[in-house]
Amino acid sequence: MTMMMAANSQRSLSRLLSTLVGANLRQQTPLINGAIVQQQQQQQQKRSYYNYENYMEKYANRAKYGGRAMVTILPGDGIGPEMVSYVRKLFKAGGFPVDFEEVTLDSMHEDHENMNEAITSILRNGAAIKGNIETREHSKFFLSRNVELRLRLDLFVNVIHCKSQPGLITRHKDIDIVLIRQNTEGEYSCLEHESVSGVVESLKIVTREKTEQVARYAFDYARKQGRKRLTCVHKANIMKMADGLFLKVCTEIAKQYPDIEFNNMIIDNCSMQLVSNPNQFDVLLLPNLYGNILTNIACGLVGGPGITSGRNYGLKHAVFETGTRNTGKKVAGKNIANPIAMINASADLLEYLKLDDHAEIVRNAIWKAINVEKLHTLDMGGSTGTAEIMDFIVDEVKSQTQLKAYTAAQ
Repeated sequence: MTMMMAANSQRSLSRLLSTLVGANLRQQTPLINGAIVQQQQQQQQKRSYYNYENYMEKYANRAKYGGRAMVTILPGDGIGPEMVSYVRKLFKAGGFPVDFEEVTLDSMHEDHENMNEAITSILRNGAAIKGNIETREHSKFFLSRNVELRLRLDLFVNVIHCKSQPGLITRHKDIDIVLIRQNTEGEYSCLEHESVSGVVESLKIVTREKTEQVARYAFDYARKQGRKRLTCVHKANIMKMADGLFLKVCTEIAKQYPDIEFNNMIIDNCSMQLVSNPNQFDVLLLPNLYGNILTNIACGLVGGPGITSGRNYGLKHAVFETGTRNTGKKVAGKNIANPIAMINASADLLEYLKLDDHAEIVRNAIWKAINVEKLHTLDMGGSTGTAEIMDFIVDEVKSQTQLKAYTAAQ
């Protein structure tokens, strides 16, 4: 009898618990469904957040006064001041609706006042063009100004387009490679310390968030520009966790872009392939340090450090500079420095400001100088001086701008 009562009590308790659990689940179901929907919306927002066109449209040309864009200009060290002066001269000759706010930022001062002033200016204006700033290797307390700018402005991606010029004699022809480099993590995280005397640890930081950000940018860029193949460069066979994560995330993102062929290559093999058979590459997706190395190699393949520009994009800001980020101190003030990379950077800036017609005029002038008139500085195998090249480009831009204005008035 006692056993039957116990069994009945157990069944009653089970039914009660089932009823309570069922009711609880029914109450929780809308919450669970709502959470799933919210998660899907967040994922969609995240994809939109990294989208190439979305952030370009939203933040480009932010600071405009009387129809003119305001841009921060940072002369830097070495040939930087000379090069940015030519940019000013070019924009004035073309009548481009751009004004410059100059901030002196160089390697001579270790205080943070100038850096803070530069950051504030770029935050206000949204865009900057800069000469490279020398890193003082002898001072372990002096953080690279170039790296600090990228970190504080979260300029997460560096884009360099290396393309052969028919007027230049190089070992390889018809190169057309875009290198997309993660710009704020990896070995450039600037996290180093000396554990004990004679033992230094340097941290390489790789995160899923930043890797996904640059990977989505790269695939969006490839799709928008009609590129067909993307190669992820890594060293995951040795750095299994850090580079392994980079490769894993890029591979996952690649599945969402079935129209773009995806493969991966180890950095040492890629370096050899790049110098022996560069035409096999279309878009290279690179972690920070490997990106620094391969962009310099790629720039060398198409004519040297004075040809190619570099673009640094964040979600709200952009900084334009030369592709190889060298100061050129040895050629400063000698009228032999190649100005083409900086003038290409100014064309990139114009495109970012949605002044595409002006950018096209500048690029056409550069093309004519290099490939038609064959005005080559010493590094391009010629003897033309910096001023002579710039005089030609300025005159060409001025005449083409006037011709366009005249044609439009008819």
